[in-house]
Amino acid sequence: MSFLNLHHVRYFRVIAQEQSIARAAERLNLSKPALSIQLKQLEQNLGQILFERRRGGLELTEAGRLALEYAEVIGRAGDDLLTVMQHGAAAAREVLRIGAVATLSRNFLLEFLRPALHRPNLEVVVRSGSLRELLVQLHAHQVDLVLSNHPARRDDRTAHHSHLLAEQAVGLVGVPAWKRKRLRFPAAFNAVPLLLPSLESNIRPGFDVLLAAAGVRPQIIAEVDDMATLRLLAREGEGLALVPTVVVRDELESGKLVEVQAIPQLRETFYAITPTRRLPNKIVGEMVTRMRPAAGRTASA
Repeated sequence: MSFLNLHHVRYFRVIAQEQSIARAAERLNLSKPALSIQLKQLEQNLGQILFERRRGGLELTEAGRLALEYAEVIGRAGDDLLTVMQHGAAAAREVLRIGAVATLSRNFLLEFLRPALHRPNLEVVVRSGSLRELLVQLHAHQVDLVLSNHPARRDDRTAHHSHLLAEQAVGLVGVPAWKRKRLRFPAAFNAVPLLLPSLESNIRPGFDVLLAAAGVRPQIIAEVDDMATLRLLAREGEGLALVPTVVVRDELESGKLVEVQAIPQLRETFYAITPTRRLPNKIVGEMVTRMRPAAGRTASA
């Protein structure tokens, strides 16, 4: 019968995080040959190859990704055991690590996080960055999931799964004075000053198509890839901002902004991206299930 060596599990986790035997050995204060032997012994015990060598470093195999899921659970359980034994059960804390693309609506992020913020003994860590940067962290198991407006593309080296969480209405919003102009969309929008998301946005290409089909050329006074900045610019009153209404929910409720024109042809999407189809832990599962539409769809692009 094979037995699992917990030292091997710890070394395996660090190698997966560093994607390099050399960097992992330095971090663990071991020699490269010694660490390589430890990894080889773990692979022999499991009967599986856990890593493949690639140009950019070590890549987990399919068996390696599965093994790492269990290794992370074992590692957290070991940390909890030490905490409970040394400081008592009340001191045990879980850590939820979430990556959020920098352009994500902060109102949506707060709505997703709200249940976690009220859980005792749970620490929430939020990291912001581009989707590409965050997917690298997800692949290295430095975050538990990534929140994005775009599904992750899949290829032979990754098995990311994109869980559709929500679809939100999109509209043109501005200060109340814009509502009184009674502009008809899209025909009356020639030369109307607009604040638009960048071309990388989900909603911008579809909006441009609608205007082009109507032969309309608005005055684009700003293109911004950050929804929080679009919201602030809209409050200045110089133009109408194209945003998912969830972004300006507070301003709409207070009357500082109004929806001048709903655009039902456009929808903003929000995804939770995980390393595999299986959700990484119970907490993430509860949060995703709470936000997910009734159909509970999973997208792979």
